[in-house]
Amino acid sequence: MGNGFFAGKDKIWVSGWGNDELQYYTRDPSNIFVRDSALHIRALQESLHGCAYTSARVKTRRHDGAPLFIKQYGRFEFRAKVPHGKGLWPALWLLPHEDHYGSWAASGEIDVMEILGEHPETVLGSIHFGSSFPERELVTHTHSIPDGGSVGDWHVYAVEWYPGEIRWLFDGVMWARQNFWWSCSSTRDGQGTTPLAPSELNAWPAPFDRPFYVVMNVAVGGNFPGSPNERTRFPADLLVDYVRVYDRAKGYEAPKPRGVGMLPWAKPR
Repeated sequence: MGNGFFAGKDKIWVSGWGNDELQYYTRDPSNIFVRDSALHIRALQESLHGCAYTSARVKTRRHDGAPLFIKQYGRFEFRAKVPHGKGLWPALWLLPHEDHYGSWAASGEIDVMEILGEHPETVLGSIHFGSSFPERELVTHTHSIPDGGSVGDWHVYAVEWYPGEIRWLFDGVMWARQNFWWSCSSTRDGQGTTPLAPSELNAWPAPFDRPFYVVMNVAVGGNFPGSPNERTRFPADLLVDYVRVYDRAKGYEAPKPRGVGMLPWAKPR
């Protein structure tokens, strides 16, 4: 709930969820409900606690941190119909159950599906990793929906998460894969730092070797999509038919060790 969070040891309030987002998340039945067998996560243009919009966010972890559903590796699949329009930022994603390697993004983030609201023909799949903010890394893959399609139609979005590789699928067809990332727990003055030597890295395939939980939401505004305009339609509903998570019958092989070479992403001493 709300429009931000307390961060760091000093519990500094970060408004707009760190992205200058404009919505206030609620538990109100006007923002989240089930109708015609689908979950509706609805963004509304209405004022609440100084915010111009309300919306909802669903996650499989309680506010006190207790897990409702967490999973390490597997296929995470969503059948959804996604709202679009300038300033809308719907997403289906995964976050670490514990900050085992450090605060975001040292412990990782997997974005199964998100869109830039004014481009409903394009699906984004991303991972966040690296050191704690601000020294985090982001890799984003882009998929154009074939045959003039749109996220406004029903589609199945999925990731297959293996030790050492993450694959993105759209309607059962793999469209991207990622098999490089890194994680560093080192901090300086309470913030993440760029690693300067292999010894500062957490063992591969960290951070994507720990349980994650599921998040579904519709954000409004912010640094990524910008603000809505007069053509943006409200209410804006993310409809979810199902969320399914599968395990691999044959289990998962241990990932092969990776060399880090000359650390081209490291800053010079």
